Amino acid sequence: MDIAVLILALGLLMLVGAMERRVSRIDSRVARLEHKTDLVLERLGVELPGPDTRQVVALLRAGKKIEAIKVYRELTGAGLKEAKEAVERMPL
Repeated sequence: MDIAVLILALGLLMLVGAMERRVSRIDSRVARLEHKTDLVLERLGVELPGPDTRQVVALLRAGKKIEAIKVYRELTGAGLKEAKEAVERMPL
């Protein structure tokens, strides 16, 4: 029984490792595609509008910084660190 649990745990670790590598490769590919898209848009002179952050500013004014960061992340897809820094830079 102990051997079966050990084999199962090893199999799960291998599966998780393989999934992490695949996600890492996908993240890298997405980053390259985003960079290329940004270059094309810049070359064409197209500027995309930014997200509507009025709700984020309203939450900040209400003293709800954590909620503001969550909403900013939902609007932009930013990571936690990036969203926190962006929210902290917002004028009230």
